[in-house]
Amino acid sequence: MSLRNQATAGIFWTFAQQFGQQIVLFFVSTILARLLLPEEFGYIGMIAIFVSVGTSLLKGGLTHSLIRSKDLEEDDYSTVFYYNLAASILIYILIYFAAPYVSGFYGYPILTPIIRWYCLSFILFAFSAVQEAKLTKEMNFKIQTIISIPSVIIGGIVGIGLAYSGYGVWSIVWNQLITALVRSIQLWIYSKWAPGLIFNFLKFKEHLKFGYKITLSSLLENIFNNLYVIIIGKYFSAGQVGFYTRADTMKNLPVNNITLALNKVTFPLFAEIQHDNERLKRVYKQLMKMSVYVVAPLMIFLIIMAEPVFRFLFTEKWLPAVPYFQILCISGILYPIQGYNANVLLVKGKSDTHLKLTVFNKILLVIGILIGIQFGIIGLLYAQVFLSVVTFFIYAHHTDKVIGYSSFQQVIDILPIILLSLLPGILVYLINLNLEEEPDWLRIITGAGGGIILYIGISYILKIKSYNDIIDIVFKKQKIGISKD
Repeated sequence: MSLRNQATAGIFWTFAQQFGQQIVLFFVSTILARLLLPEEFGYIGMIAIFVSVGTSLLKGGLTHSLIRSKDLEEDDYSTVFYYNLAASILIYILIYFAAPYVSGFYGYPILTPIIRWYCLSFILFAFSAVQEAKLTKEMNFKIQTIISIPSVIIGGIVGIGLAYSGYGVWSIVWNQLITALVRSIQLWIYSKWAPGLIFNFLKFKEHLKFGYKITLSSLLENIFNNLYVIIIGKYFSAGQVGFYTRADTMKNLPVNNITLALNKVTFPLFAEIQHDNERLKRVYKQLMKMSVYVVAPLMIFLIIMAEPVFRFLFTEKWLPAVPYFQILCISGILYPIQGYNANVLLVKGKSDTHLKLTVFNKILLVIGILIGIQFGIIGLLYAQVFLSVVTFFIYAHHTDKVIGYSSFQQVIDILPIILLSLLPGILVYLINLNLEEEPDWLRIITGAGGGIILYIGISYILKIKSYNDIIDIVFKKQKIGISKD
């Protein structure tokens, strides 16, 4: 299959996987949110840093090195597999003994058994990380879609069943473990790959040389991103952590899924054309504008309709999360672009630059938290918005150095799309204002319907390129514009 066919098919199946999986997860999460208390979600939020750190170590640099490298042999895959497995066991042992100290830090003894059980998922993830990387390198996203959706369905059924039976926070823990187990088993079956009895130290050093910088960057990213939860959990209540994590999860539903889906395709895609800067810039620009075209109106709609959406989905008890959610949605507009800028640096072999930028950004994050905490949780969230803008300009500056696409050019390319998104936003606001006394479901459907019709109508009349690109790819089966012509 040609690269253009692989790219287009990859986007289709990755979106199918990401959104099919997230629809199930959203359905499960909504039911659990109705059955459980915000405090119980807060407990899981407090241990999120361990999950993030473990995931970074196991699914970070070395698997990225496999995806990026050419002419791989069997011992490349086997070496990374055994490293991941050994690292996961070591990480779990450390976390097992650290759990009581974490409980003491927060003042919630229940966190000790939660951490010890929840983090068993590390070993399950490590057991199939190479199989997943192999499928990604082959751009075989169809199989990954077939694997992911049944996994979250089975895990969700277990979680909901336990929640109905009164198991509280443990329903979330077992939801995670069963999902990871089913996914790992399927990856072994569908990838048709098993490690050989070989560990090549030379190959390990080769992949580690590239991968450790990505791993460190990912570690810093996840540790510092979870500082918000750590600070809220330490100085506020578990319920406040629950409200924050619910708001962040809702924001991430459209933003992270679009970003992760495209990033999963763009990294191997960019790697294939890494030596042709013009093609790389052209593909980057096209995908960035398509992402913003979808994300920007979604974020604006969710900001306006946050209250009826939260009340309809999660009931009145979750309404304190609404202002958190609205602020986080502002930063969500730029989030996809940051991922693309990072991917460009990585495929150009600038993992050292990526690490340095991550360290610098985290220093800014600490400063933002120290200033923001003076104004409570709302201050922390506005600091997060400000930092997202600063991060965009920092990464775009370095992207300009490698492919000649400056932050100014990027802003000029996306600003008209963001301004266009404000027009349906105004209509949604007026609809919501005039239907305040109506049921929430009616307000949501009417606002969404009116906004979508106006947005697509304007895009069609003005012949917006991103709109036409999406239509061509989805309905006319045209390819991503990565050819040299």
